[in-house]
Amino acid sequence: MPPKPSMPPMPPEPSVPPKRPMRSAVRAATARAGAVRGALCAVALVAAAAAPAHADGGGSAPWTVAPSAGGGTRPVRDGRPAFYAEGTPGSVLQDTLSVTNPGPKPRTVSLRGADADNTASGAVSVTPAKGRPKDTGAWLTFARRQVTVPPRTRAEVPFTVTVPAGALPGDHPGAIVASGGGRTVGVRVHLRVGGPTLSALTVERVKLDADADRITYDLVNRGNTVLTPRLAVHVEGLFGTLLDRPARTLPVELLPGRRVSLTEPWKDAPALDAVDVELTATAAGGARDTASGSARLVPWGAVAGVGALLLGAAGGVIALVRRRRRRPEEPGPEAHREAEDHQEAKDQQEDSAQELARAGTGGEL
Repeated sequence: MPPKPSMPPMPPEPSVPPKRPMRSAVRAATARAGAVRGALCAVALVAAAAAPAHADGGGSAPWTVAPSAGGGTRPVRDGRPAFYAEGTPGSVLQDTLSVTNPGPKPRTVSLRGADADNTASGAVSVTPAKGRPKDTGAWLTFARRQVTVPPRTRAEVPFTVTVPAGALPGDHPGAIVASGGGRTVGVRVHLRVGGPTLSALTVERVKLDADADRITYDLVNRGNTVLTPRLAVHVEGLFGTLLDRPARTLPVELLPGRRVSLTEPWKDAPALDAVDVELTATAAGGARDTASGSARLVPWGAVAGVGALLLGAAGGVIALVRRRRRRPEEPGPEAHREAEDHQEAKDQQEDSAQELARAGTGGEL
């Protein structure tokens, strides 16, 4: 499995055209097909400038790919950092990729188109080699998909981007991915399809994770342009403001229609409080949204300890009350007198009964 392409970061304003943008050609079908065939007829080879003669693995620079700088002898590093293109649906855009081999041996490099995407955490990824691009990556056509570059030589590879007639307006980020010699690299393609554009984003699922000392949230690009969002954080507690961070740029390139899950650290969160968290996200083009979340912070460890003590004390009181209820009460002096009076009355009744019995029988009284 080839290693994952390493992608350079996207510039903050991908829609600004460079010094040498792609040439847009909206022609009739037959004329356009002829121009494409002419552009893809060959791969030009140019001697690389100032390439040291080192064996592979002996310190020589690795092969590279970059947008063609033009002029043949101008170093590629002085050219464009990425491809920028803008055209209407149905247009064919042309440009050239430079593949430079500074080593002493020929190098074979395979080329493919890929769609750009966001990972869940906001990083930019591209369509894997076994995947099938459906957007810009599928619209790329190379003069040759596999190029063998001689030692200390640069190959100029023409390619086109054919924008479908039904392509939606807005940004369509993609990449050219090159693989060879156990190495995979990529060059960004910033394509904007002409038409109405909308910059919009939302903040969702705001939560405070006090155990992890962080605030979690989602950002969603609801528009059709690439956004570099800024985030401001404000937290209120029962007794006033606990956190107030001004807006700062996030290290995220939020592509159209994508959702990313991000975190904001907060190590000074109180142990006991009721807080309201408010996040405000903004981006170029007037995109703005605010979302909030609430949390009740309780030190459950301390609460559990106090609860255990209270339960223990309550259990002791209940046991004491039960013992006192079970213990018989000792008779006092009045109880003794009442018992003696009761016994005396009982004796008198027995004597009276005996006297009546004697009287009935005529015996001696």
